[in-house]
Amino acid sequence: MSKHFEDARYYLGRAADHAKEGVKEELEPVEDRVRTLVGREKEPEPSRLDRLEADLKELSKKAEGEAKEAVQDARERLRAYRTDESAE
Repeated sequence: MSKHFEDARYYLGRAADHAKEGVKEELEPVEDRVRTLVGREKEPEPSRLDRLEADLKELSKKAEGEAKEAVQDARERLRAYRTDESAE
């Protein structure tokens, strides 16, 4: 693709992003009024701390699962070793 087309595509993408943000910014007061009339509040975005806590919980569960698997694998290998040793 020609460099000119690549540049045009890039700038069209940026223009679309800016247009989307502009429309969103212009309609935000209208959205707030409608939400107030309907009685539905906007859910706040999770804070950085909330996201970190969620990530830590997920990592903790993952680590716990991996630890359980490792213990079970070790038990199975030990059991197999013992049965091989007793068979001799």
